Amino acid sequence: MSTMTSVMWFRRDLRLTDNPALLDAVTSGDGRVLGLFVLDPLLWERSGDPRREHLAASLRSLSKSMGGRLVLRKGDPATVVPALAEEVGATGVHIAADYAPYGQQRDREVEAALNCPLVRTGSPYAIAPGRVLNQQGRSYMVFTPYFKAWLEHGWRKPVEAPKVTWVQADGDDLPDGDAEGAGEQAALKHWNDYLDTVAEYDDQRDRPDLDSTSRMSIPLKYGEIHPRTMLADLSHRRSDGAKAYARELAWREFCADLLSRNPHAAWKPLRSEFDKMQYDEPDELFDAWREGRTGFPFVDAGMRQLAGSGFMHNRVRMVVASFLVKDLHVHWKHGARWFMQSLRDGDLASNSLNWQWVAGCGADAAPYFRIFNPITQGLKFDPQGEYVRRWVPELRDLAGKAAHEPWKHGGADGYPAPVVDHAEARQESLRRYDAIR
Repeated sequence: MSTMTSVMWFRRDLRLTDNPALLDAVTSGDGRVLGLFVLDPLLWERSGDPRREHLAASLRSLSKSMGGRLVLRKGDPATVVPALAEEVGATGVHIAADYAPYGQQRDREVEAALNCPLVRTGSPYAIAPGRVLNQQGRSYMVFTPYFKAWLEHGWRKPVEAPKVTWVQADGDDLPDGDAEGAGEQAALKHWNDYLDTVAEYDDQRDRPDLDSTSRMSIPLKYGEIHPRTMLADLSHRRSDGAKAYARELAWREFCADLLSRNPHAAWKPLRSEFDKMQYDEPDELFDAWREGRTGFPFVDAGMRQLAGSGFMHNRVRMVVASFLVKDLHVHWKHGARWFMQSLRDGDLASNSLNWQWVAGCGADAAPYFRIFNPITQGLKFDPQGEYVRRWVPELRDLAGKAAHEPWKHGGADGYPAPVVDHAEARQESLRRYDAIR
């Protein structure tokens, strides 16, 4: 009697629980599944060190949960996947659908080269891009009506991890990586711990000094947890914090929806009039921004947090992005690329569409004239200067809110003076915006 083997090709779903594609791979045959991860050189090279480290550690965790049977192969998926499917006589290759521009193209190429079906089940989202539509059957360009329709659409309940007979095959060595908190079990534990304080999310989410955000953007990026697992847990809680958290998950899905329909939005503005905006080329001021030495403490703390940890608090992301685009007049794509190199949670859709939101050129964008003042933002959201002192050691001798304006308190040894006058930079930004209106 012949046995039937399915291939489960893991990508952005490095987990066994609530993995619809894996469940489908198991039930479509006799429970025998070969678990594959393809280390695509193109994606590996584009990733910065923080993402590579986390991916490597997450793959090691996944393989351990499979009894060490994850098969890793390096190369172009359009060659690697069909060859392996042929090798094991696969009845089908199972994947979670990818809606990113490169992922869609890659999957079409793999599908064309396979001698068995490429079966798409589920996605990295509670509701896949393209499913939430208005009454005219069109996609949304504004978040609030999208969110309302997203809630009304709803999503399926999470599924348990299936019993799997893992099939083995030759593979390459897993990459070395040791990122703290990587992997499915760590993600689930971290999320369950965070749920104890999610009621405070709405009040505290803008406070980087409290370090109270969930940081779940990292496991979501790698699919170590599925958003519908999180939404199921949130549905049992009635607090404003739980509702605000669900809204942020919807914003992530809104960004994915936008990019799937507008692949150019990865690096070009959604609003075409911004193609005419005058920007400055990156120079030594861009270097000062990247290195956290602009002389604006809240901005510098954020950029140093990014460099030191591969993470940055969301409120601070908005402020440093505004500073680059509207104080230094540098095109947002340069900042977006630096973030993708530096962030552990670097996700193309969320990253590019959030940069566009700040730059005023995306869907549902902040009005261009909403220009964050980097000093007042620091004073408001880091009122005692704790966050600034944590990441900018030159300012540790300045007590309380003095850390946000060192020039008013005699300065600090080794800390630079502000590289621009914010009020003048703001006026120049508005002048450039008026020119394209």
